[in-house]
Amino acid sequence: MGKKVIITGASGMVGKGVLLECLISDYISEVLVINRSSINESHSKLKEVLLEDFTQIATIKNEIEGYDACFFCMGISSIGISETDFNAITFEPVKAFTDVLYTVNPKLVFNYVSGTGTDSSETSKTMWARVKGKTENYILNKGFKDAYAFRPNMIIPEKGTKSKTGWYNSIYVLLRPFFPLLKKSKNITTTTRLGQAMINSIIHPIELKHLENKDINQLSNISTVN
Repeated sequence: MGKKVIITGASGMVGKGVLLECLISDYISEVLVINRSSINESHSKLKEVLLEDFTQIATIKNEIEGYDACFFCMGISSIGISETDFNAITFEPVKAFTDVLYTVNPKLVFNYVSGTGTDSSETSKTMWARVKGKTENYILNKGFKDAYAFRPNMIIPEKGTKSKTGWYNSIYVLLRPFFPLLKKSKNITTTTRLGQAMINSIIHPIELKHLENKDINQLSNISTVN
């Protein structure tokens, strides 16, 4: 029987890449995307629920029952944001989401996308690294069946995915001629590999819980996921 997954952040580059892989995977039977605004996608596997404020996840508690995994891909850049605001935008919504999700699906696999350089000790001088580390720790220690912190660095967009950050897209345009070469590096991943690794984390659990690009690439290649 196929797995049922929840995806957040499907309007962004990472979330969209994960969504695309789930929709074509034989291992995934249902996908629930939870977003602040509609992604305007239609597919037989796909269901969408809109939630403006993720700290109010309890209002859709009935909608999130019975799922096997959650791929939490929602996030924003910390540039120009105070630690108080970044904590309110990053940690608090994830904490609320995690708390409610655990009450209805404690045997779920929870994958959280943070980023390379995240600090698990929560003592880094870099603000975002502390907040992301605190967020990772909360999820990993919650008690789910399994949980992973994905820490990608450079991600090459594939299958039409685009970043919501304009200057990222400008860089990708400049780098596009070099994509074939860059993809050969074990330290660079792609939206496709990241999505495949997410799916494989449900089927082939591993001991490592903090996954950098090379680990994401290895997990994506454990088996053919489609």
